[in-house]
Amino acid sequence: MKRLPITALLAIFFGWLLWSVSVRQAALFAVGIGLGAVLAGKRFGFTTGWRMLVEEKDGSGIFGQLLLLALAAALAMPLLGHFPELTAALGPPSISLLVGAFVFGLCMQIADGCGSGTLYKAGMGIPMNTAILPLFAIGSFAGSLHLGWWLDLGNTAPVGLVTEWGWAPALIATLAALAVVAAGVALYVKKANATLNRPAKPLLVRKWLVGAVLLAVLATLNLIIAGQPWGVVYGFGLWAAKVANATGAIDLASNWFWSQPGNAARLHETVLLDVTSITNIGILGGALWIAAGKPAAAKALTGTQWIVALVAGLVLGYSSRLAFGCNVGAMLSGISTGSIHGWIWVPLAFAGTIFGLRIRRHFGF
Repeated sequence: MKRLPITALLAIFFGWLLWSVSVRQAALFAVGIGLGAVLAGKRFGFTTGWRMLVEEKDGSGIFGQLLLLALAAALAMPLLGHFPELTAALGPPSISLLVGAFVFGLCMQIADGCGSGTLYKAGMGIPMNTAILPLFAIGSFAGSLHLGWWLDLGNTAPVGLVTEWGWAPALIATLAALAVVAAGVALYVKKANATLNRPAKPLLVRKWLVGAVLLAVLATLNLIIAGQPWGVVYGFGLWAAKVANATGAIDLASNWFWSQPGNAARLHETVLLDVTSITNIGILGGALWIAAGKPAAAKALTGTQWIVALVAGLVLGYSSRLAFGCNVGAMLSGISTGSIHGWIWVPLAFAGTIFGLRIRRHFGF
């Protein structure tokens, strides 16, 4: 498919949202298109960046992500401090978070994508991620059904650094912590490549740098327009929940998660009014637009690989709900808006990635 008809379709849908839904939802759809175009065009994969560090001793992807976190925090935290109507991506430190983050990090390497990665690769037409997307949604919905039980195992109140310290101290602390991580990654890359008797690859690569800047700006626009940080996985769970609710397969009125006022209201509204859903739809459109210019190539999978990948995709969705987000909702939005749960999520997800890469190699992905 050529880009011209896709551009026309996206423009028509944008116009229809503007006329029939709201200016805000149309604007968020446009932001989503930008996010999808950057993710797909720059191949800014959170999963890929982590895999590059572990397997290739290449820290450029991680440095791109650290730059993204720093820029997003520098833009978001002053806004949160000056405009109390904006909300941070807060999640409670909990057993749910610990288990969910580790399992998510493991499964995202097998499924070759986190929440945003699955979304933009599905938009590009990559078969495995396209097949995983509905399973991700089902898994996220299943996680929401059980979330109350998981939180009963142990949790504490969410902690937001901007609220606790003010935006300036929170930003300074966040940038300092990111600088420490960057120094650690640089040292690891240098020593690991020296051990292998080869020069380390550059840590600053244009593709990752440009992607980081553009994503930081778009994530900030999402915060301003939606009133909340960029998220991905809530939209997936909502899609599956609406199907279940429409069919009457599950009584959601008595469920802890879906009986909460905001979630209950969204069950009876069109998904086009949900800020996460409309951005997700935009990401699919932006990735599709990129793929029209240069179709994505995908390696054929064996039957066993398909089964393993699909199971990983289902568990990926489940664990993302337990962890209160993925690399976007928990890591990027959590850390950049000062949530402690984002800093807890990262090391556990990275530990899961180590195991996920071993499983990935075992099955020959």
